[in-house]
Amino acid sequence: MLNDAHCHFFSSRFLELLAPHSGGAEEIAARLQWDPPGTATELGDRWIAELDRHAVSRAALIASAPGDAVSVAEAVAHHPHRFVGLFMHNPIAPDAQSSLDRSFGALKLSGACLFPAMHGYRLDNESVEPVFRAAAAHRGVVFVHCGVLTVGVRQKLGLPSRFDLRLGDPLAVARLALAYPDVPVIVPHFGAGFFREALMAADQCASIHLDTSSSNGWIKYHPGLTLAEVFRTALAVVGSSRLLFGTDSSFFPRGWQKPVFDNQQHVLKGLEVGAADQDAIFRGNFNRLFPE
Repeated sequence: MLNDAHCHFFSSRFLELLAPHSGGAEEIAARLQWDPPGTATELGDRWIAELDRHAVSRAALIASAPGDAVSVAEAVAHHPHRFVGLFMHNPIAPDAQSSLDRSFGALKLSGACLFPAMHGYRLDNESVEPVFRAAAAHRGVVFVHCGVLTVGVRQKLGLPSRFDLRLGDPLAVARLALAYPDVPVIVPHFGAGFFREALMAADQCASIHLDTSSSNGWIKYHPGLTLAEVFRTALAVVGSSRLLFGTDSSFFPRGWQKPVFDNQQHVLKGLEVGAADQDAIFRGNFNRLFPE
């Protein structure tokens, strides 16, 4: 059995929010050479068929723009035993508190996703504490994108990506992680270039987990580092109980990124990681953080 902790739900509403002056979702999808997402329910059904094809039991779907939480909530409502819903949240937006309350409350989503480099705030800013407070109240998680941030769809559409990478330091989230020890924190892509800092933060804060998603292309910034060494070091510092498998899958027709799974499974086999530890990474830790 396999669970995926990192999939983006690129809905019609997401496309319209991303490029509001570029026509409707179908026109934008055509420019990208993607399949039109259709309704949130239709896209959710397509994801279910795709997960079934690859024997993936459950997946976390991320609403990938502030204001699109409702799309993921609709998909989760139709497949509550297969999907977990996460929403992108900007804590310095004027409607931050109402959006937070609605997403965790009425929409019943399971986690808030923070992208400080994208939205321009520090992770240790006081505006971030309400996110942890809400997650604690609703037994949710906080997903914190750190390090290198590239959004391929923005590049394809010619949209600017004025991200301040200095704001994505995993060490900055440690203060709130310590203050809210019962709130699981997920740092994707092993810190996406801030690998050392992500390990330091996770070593200090038992609530911090690392997800393994994407190609982990950030490794090129660390001369001589390999994915095998990344896994070896992460396992030595945080253990198998705080690593979450993810792919960073997003759009169709590409669908679920099986090569990411194949590569990571090959690496873990080469490191002679035992079956129980692999099961925790690929399945068990997800179920612990997101119980049905």
